[in-house]
Amino acid sequence: MSALPVIDLGAADPARLREACETHGFFYVAGHGIDAALERRLESVTRDFFALDEAAKRRVAMSRGGRAWRGWFPLGGELTSGAADLKEGCYFGDELPRGDPRPLHGPNLFPDELPELREVVLAWLDAQRALGHRLMRLMAESLGLRADFFEASLTRQPLVLFRLFHYPPPRHPAVAAGWGVGEHTDYGLLTILKQDDCGGLEVKTPGGWVDAPPLPGTFVCNLGDMLDRMTGGRYRSTPHRVRNVSGRSRFSWPFFFDPAFDARIEPLPGALVRPVEQDAAERWDHASAHTLSGTWGDYLLAKVSKVFPELAQATRVTSS
Repeated sequence: MSALPVIDLGAADPARLREACETHGFFYVAGHGIDAALERRLESVTRDFFALDEAAKRRVAMSRGGRAWRGWFPLGGELTSGAADLKEGCYFGDELPRGDPRPLHGPNLFPDELPELREVVLAWLDAQRALGHRLMRLMAESLGLRADFFEASLTRQPLVLFRLFHYPPPRHPAVAAGWGVGEHTDYGLLTILKQDDCGGLEVKTPGGWVDAPPLPGTFVCNLGDMLDRMTGGRYRSTPHRVRNVSGRSRFSWPFFFDPAFDARIEPLPGALVRPVEQDAAERWDHASAHTLSGTWGDYLLAKVSKVFPELAQATRVTSS
């Protein structure tokens, strides 16, 4: 069991979602309607991908994706607060033409050795995008807004990002003390996470860190920095972290449902503006999202350039 609430989309109660967002910034979603057979195919093809030899994975490395920010990175290839994460992963997004002028947009990279991966990933993107729209309509209602508020203003063409993550079992006790992913918040609007049965996800609450174990038939959802900004901190982006202590490989599948790349993120009508100094002092990275100026894409690129320094060069971004 978990201390975090479960939101059943079959009941679709905006008041219950509002309480979850104000109290935790994290919740489980049940009644989501995602095909269980597609979930099983995703699990199988993910294990097959990470079982490929390193040469095959390097042929779809992120360095080959360039400014599209797609592809595989090796164990330790992603940073959180400057520390290397104990995981490897592969990044995907909307399948777009090569040469799209926008950073973080373009074609995905799929290994020739695993042709099923393309079909499954693109089907998962479609299913999760539809779920994201459904959740954001309920989110709008929980804030007393029209159900189509976010779709009309920010997410008609959302920036969606999807990742396969593999957390290998630690090889010795010193490594076991490290973090698969260190303390952080997510950058955008909403994250929808499928996790396997290993556990390891922890969420920071006013009473301390609590586990967010997998619950059958659900996904874990959490709010990102942009909802925090839009609501003046009423709906908080909550720090979380991962440590694989299962003794076996852990897999997870986060899907990020975010504003359009060129969207400007402003406080909602009537929202209080959270004091920047207070917010920065409480934040895990001491960097307040309430100082944002410019577009969502500007904010995301500045953050991503710290996680993958090489991408800063590919997109000509200077870290802030």
